[in-house]
Order: sequence, then C-alpha cells, then structure tokens
Amino acid sequence: MPPSLYLVKEDEVTFTAMRAQGAGGQNVNKVSSAVHLRFDIAASSLPEWLRERLLGLNDQRLSKDGVLVIKAQQYRTQEQNRADAIERLQALIDAAGHTPKSRRATKPTYGSKQRRLAGKSQRAAIKSLRGRVDD
Repeated sequence: MPPSLYLVKEDEVTFTAMRAQGAGGQNVNKVSSAVHLRFDIAASSLPEWLRERLLGLNDQRLSKDGVLVIKAQQYRTQEQNRADAIERLQALIDAAGHTPKSRRATKPTYGSKQRRLAGKSQRAAIKSLRGRVDD
C-alpha cells in the first residue's frame, strides 16, 4: 500500500473512552477499553477539495455537523483501540483522496474487426448446413 499523502494530525482528533459492548465477561463490565474517535472535518488542516469529498460521503458515521465518529472496540486494551480508530480514519481519508484513473475510449483495430467478421461468417456457414435435407 502506498504511503498516505495526507496524514491525520493527533491534535485534530478527540478520543473518548467508554465501556465496550457485547460479550467479554467481567473485563468488559469494569474496564473502559472502547474508544470513540471524533474528527471535525471542517476544522481540519486537510485541503479544501479533500474536505468537500469527505463531507460528501454517504456514511452513517458522519454527523450533520461534519464530525466523523469512529467507534473502536475490537481490542482488549484502550491503546490498541485508539490505534485501530486512527488507522480506520486514515484509511477513509486515503480512500476519499484517491482519484480513479480516467478511462480513454479506444476503437477496435482493423485486424480484430476482420477476425470477428471471419468468425461470424464461419459460424453462419455451419448454421446454414443445419437446414432441411433435400433428396
């Protein structure tokens, strides 16, 4: 994977620790290992075009105020969940910053046209032999 062009600055991200959901026994009930990452897109230092792309995403993690909220609770420790949340935010920014290569229309070559037509006429000759047999 190529390196990211636009890195997320640590001071533009806000973390909130909370208890994780789901199964996990006693640990999940007493340890605040889950993390909410909040990233205000409009107030970030990203380029204007990238901010517009991020705000235009149809993503349920994006609030009406333009704040992206990522919940990370996959890991057992808060540090791992913080790293996971930052990694997922960076992946989202990289995906929004990727510009697909524009497609140029091409024409079939003369030789490919001739081969196609030769195949069609050969197939037509085979099919013409399938008719009724006259004695």
